[in-house]
Amino acid sequence: MSASGKKVCFMTGASGKLGSEIALAIAGQGYSIFFTWNSSRQKAEETLEKIRWVSPESQMIQCDVAKKVDIDRAFTEFSNHFDRLDLLVASASNFFRTDLLEVTEPDWDSLVDTNLKGTFFTMQSAARIMLKQSYVSRMITMSDISAGLVWRNYAPYTVSKAGIQHLTRIFARETAPRILVNSIAPGTVSAYPGREEEPEGDLVKKIPMKRLGDPMDIIMAVRFLMESEYITGQVINVDGGRLLY
Repeated sequence: MSASGKKVCFMTGASGKLGSEIALAIAGQGYSIFFTWNSSRQKAEETLEKIRWVSPESQMIQCDVAKKVDIDRAFTEFSNHFDRLDLLVASASNFFRTDLLEVTEPDWDSLVDTNLKGTFFTMQSAARIMLKQSYVSRMITMSDISAGLVWRNYAPYTVSKAGIQHLTRIFARETAPRILVNSIAPGTVSAYPGREEEPEGDLVKKIPMKRLGDPMDIIMAVRFLMESEYITGQVINVDGGRLLY
């Protein structure tokens, strides 16, 4: 069980470069971390080792969030270790190019099931725990500024991220005032080299702040939402102003 009075975070997608840094930052704020990983055990174990330096009781589990049965299993295991849930960070995501007229059903399922369906059932499971608690808890989803743009050759991905933003608003309204639910929409972040097809110099020209985002920019937004007591149902674009173009 969790140490008396110590807050607990359930996080999906914590073994990637950005996700691992977010998880470590949350642990540094005094949280126990329970995180999921899917395809890379080595990266997950490296992440857990770092987290345990500051949060020794933290745990991880393999989970394909595209499968509800895996999400259910993850939350069952979570409940075996922890008796409270203060924060959910739904960060697991899939990303690849899909030419519009060549999108296959497996392409669609891989992107939409992981990004949108996985986020929904993760939020649902977390809400069932949080709503039974006597204190206010929080959910943070990770979406993308592409939800408000039209990216060529990424239709299933951008649709899934737009859906996450709408889910955020739905959960915020349905679970208020017990759960604060918000989304962070990163712009182009240096943790994702090659994420967009334009050269870095051309991308920077589209960003009023004249630089790519840094993982710390996302972490600062996460910390802000962890401390906020009167913000819910919002999408915070951490993009250096790119959506202004």
